[in-house]
Amino acid sequence: MALPADRAVRPALSKLCSQCSTFTARQSRQSAAFLQSAQQRSVSSIRGAQSSSSSSTQVGGITRTISRPIQASITSKLPSVAAQSRTKASSSTSFATNEDLAGSGIPSKPILEQDNLFHSFTNSPIPKIRQRAAFIRQHASCPHHSHRPGQFSETNRQVDTESGSQPPKHVDFECPDCGIPVYCSEQHWMDDYEKHLEICDTLRQINEDDHDLHSGRHFYEFNYAGPQMDDAMVNMTNWDTFMYTRQFEAVNDDRCMRQATRLLTYPLTIGSVLHELSPYHIRNRLTVEGLKSLTALRYTLHPPKTGGNESIKGLRPEAPPVRVFILGARAESSLPRDAWVQLAHLFPLSRLHLIFIGPESMMNRDDEFPLPPRTPENPYGAVVEDRVWPTMKISTIVDYYHTIHKTGYFAPHDPYFDCFVLFHPGLGHPASSHEWEETLPMLLETKAPIIATGYTQADMERDVEWVNKKAKGEFDILMEPGENIFRSLRWDLNDLDPQDVSAGNWGVWAFRGKRYEATVKDNVIAV
Repeated sequence: MALPADRAVRPALSKLCSQCSTFTARQSRQSAAFLQSAQQRSVSSIRGAQSSSSSSTQVGGITRTISRPIQASITSKLPSVAAQSRTKASSSTSFATNEDLAGSGIPSKPILEQDNLFHSFTNSPIPKIRQRAAFIRQHASCPHHSHRPGQFSETNRQVDTESGSQPPKHVDFECPDCGIPVYCSEQHWMDDYEKHLEICDTLRQINEDDHDLHSGRHFYEFNYAGPQMDDAMVNMTNWDTFMYTRQFEAVNDDRCMRQATRLLTYPLTIGSVLHELSPYHIRNRLTVEGLKSLTALRYTLHPPKTGGNESIKGLRPEAPPVRVFILGARAESSLPRDAWVQLAHLFPLSRLHLIFIGPESMMNRDDEFPLPPRTPENPYGAVVEDRVWPTMKISTIVDYYHTIHKTGYFAPHDPYFDCFVLFHPGLGHPASSHEWEETLPMLLETKAPIIATGYTQADMERDVEWVNKKAKGEFDILMEPGENIFRSLRWDLNDLDPQDVSAGNWGVWAFRGKRYEATVKDNVIAV
């Protein structure tokens, strides 16, 4: 019996060519069947979204999670954005769904309407935002020039009228225009009003976006597109052309677009650099060495069709999966797997193995995936999620990469099959640079491409300067530092410093260890 969705599209399918008609009909049947089964699952966080579509088993001491292939993300899978940076406050953002509200006895009605999203953090109707306001008041310092730089101290409260002589003081006054605690008093806010105006509109946008995440509305922007048609090309000029050519549901609201790109920026940043239709080319930031390295990876990621199929006669030898090592993984390791599947859709003819490595890669996920014991078969306690998609597997290891590299666990490394990604690594940040000093030489030793991102231009330039200082002459720039075309369109607030506003994956650049070509002198005679 035909599904209702199938019957509804039959008139439209009759006007298409046979190939498009077959593909669209198959997609509609798969999506309708999936949505029917998904209505029974209610998820209000990333951890719930992942566990609802997977089951865990122990094989040889390795936790393996068998996930059902997903055609499209559903609106009940609404993510929780984890902490963004080691230097930023650790605060998570959850999504409230109608199913969650109904299960708790609250009517399935949005908590906040779209025309009522602005509230001061302190008086917000959302408890988590009120807790965030309290955290900001306890840890953020007033940026007024009369305060001495440094940490807040409960002692030495004597005030001097001279500039810069007052002790540091916590923020306590909320700007009425943006609703976020920004200064210690109204007087200091008025003194710096012109300076505050530079970011006030952005802070208000952050305020409304945070309330929108907790509003309980229908998040249709998280209905992700399914597999790409074989004869349909992806246009990666910008977010709009990508979502249009990938057949995403139309996102016509700026706020919905910001929420959607906050998650998709991670897989799309990788895909936009590695894809054969990448917007980065030799005339746009890609260097000659970068063209060499990325061409090798693209050769593997876009193999020619071999005519193979599932029959015995159609069996063909397959290349090993391309390994994408995501080092220092934090929030990206807990993204809904539907978002990461979008990377597999960009490379349908190749297999991908995402490997999240970092001491924080499984933070706050113990209930979802308890870490398995370290055994001879699984020396690093890897959590393996097999068949997230038929061509994608995800592994997570809670450890530093340099510890694993010394044992040769992932050796040998091949520039045709390996790639490293560092999302906001903080290479040059004083609080985290020491963690990368031992790792950097090992990364350069592999000669594989290393893609790095930054929250801001200053953050990215600081990382580039640190790499140049620690390994000058030992690396080649593959892609010049610059703004990421697929950066998050949503701005984020640093709870430790409300004046610090950044965007996820704002900038991107790439480098790799220098390759030395062998040369032979004329007077040397080969034996």
